[in-house]
Amino acid sequence: MQAVSEVDRDVIRLVSDPLFSRWLEQITAIGGCAHPVHLSGSTTTWDATTGEAVSAYSTADEPGERLAVWCRNRRSSVCEPCSYQHSGDTFQLVRSGLLGGKSVPEQVRERPRLFVTLTAPSFGLVHRAVEGERCRPRRDDPRCEHGRRLGCARLHGEDDPLVGRPLCADCYDYVGHVLWHAHAGRLWDRFTTGVRRYLATAGGVPRSRLGEHLVVSFAKVAEYQKRAAVHFHAVVRLDGPSGPSGPPPDWATGELLTDAVRAAAASASVRVPESGAYGTELLLLGVQLDVRPIQAFGDDGGLSDDAVAAYVAKYVSKGAADTGAGLDHAVRSLTDIRAAVVAPHIRALMGTCWRLGGLVELAPLRLRAWAHTLGYRGHILTKSRRYSTTYGALREERADFARGGTVLDDDPNLIKESAWRYFGSGYTPGAALFAAGIAEDIALNRELARDALACGEVSY
Repeated sequence: MQAVSEVDRDVIRLVSDPLFSRWLEQITAIGGCAHPVHLSGSTTTWDATTGEAVSAYSTADEPGERLAVWCRNRRSSVCEPCSYQHSGDTFQLVRSGLLGGKSVPEQVRERPRLFVTLTAPSFGLVHRAVEGERCRPRRDDPRCEHGRRLGCARLHGEDDPLVGRPLCADCYDYVGHVLWHAHAGRLWDRFTTGVRRYLATAGGVPRSRLGEHLVVSFAKVAEYQKRAAVHFHAVVRLDGPSGPSGPPPDWATGELLTDAVRAAAASASVRVPESGAYGTELLLLGVQLDVRPIQAFGDDGGLSDDAVAAYVAKYVSKGAADTGAGLDHAVRSLTDIRAAVVAPHIRALMGTCWRLGGLVELAPLRLRAWAHTLGYRGHILTKSRRYSTTYGALREERADFARGGTVLDDDPNLIKESAWRYFGSGYTPGAALFAAGIAEDIALNRELARDALACGEVSY
């Protein structure tokens, strides 16, 4: 007689529960979230005038007396359903700053707008994949000081594991790579300051009074390249002093903004503390810079609004582990780094983080705590306050839609009383099986609907 597994026993327990259908409704409502958070509590809305309860909800009647909510992890390698939702929110966040909507006026589409890509500098020769071209062809056969070839005549595909890896690991500047990551956020800050300073000089106004004439808004996303170096994709927009509701002065043109971006990218720098343990002192942005205007509908000279929003949303759900440039979890020791299932290039970068993290002068960088992301500790997506809406506002709008568009909180005569506490997270083995099936069904239905729309079988 075959023994019943732990998963089978848990599945039997779940389906035998009288509230099983309600539990399925909960998990379907959160899209089959892979690591849900469970809350216990209640919310009651009172009419302050009459003292009557307008609405009330409690988890007392829910399965297990708890409610499952989204984990909201943006990384697709951790939770695909939440990652998909986060990407959708990011698309709306970026798009509203380009086309308006979500509390942003439509006039923003008439503002000077650029899509900018800032890269890291070269830390050494790496293998590259260029369609139809050889990696690094050389007529002679030059060698580095370690005796390794400085050329490569192979045709690499995008999925070739060699792409992004150093031709000579001993020549590669791992220290510079890690320190650049650790200071990338400060370099971005120097870049944005440089843009504003250039515009103030060009407009003949003091830097401290630039806000009286215009506002520079940004939205940027960080992406790991094949060589495991972060680069930034950013939307840059010029508004009037009141923000999105007003135009900038006539002298603040798209051409001037382009000049400001190029000048700021060339001048941004950060100096790290001197140490005998490493030689890198001055950190700069890479010389490869892409600046393209954004058009309302796109043309030969620029990108379309939707294309930019989709491009940014595509990368916001990817972390270091998704691109093979690190791990989703922190490492605790060199043993963890040696045991990590990563490429030798990534392991070397993580090891460099650990070694530099032991230096007193670099202690504020917390390199050991961020070794799993190769020293980069910035947010994947950041934006200036007046660029567009917020993730919180988008979540609230989605919640209002789920309630049928009823917004009770806007009534000053209503008082809401809430009491919630953390009850746990995750699934039992059987519950995880059901949740994975729900997530797979939702993803499949979404794909079928997309295909039907593309084929013209569905119209809206």
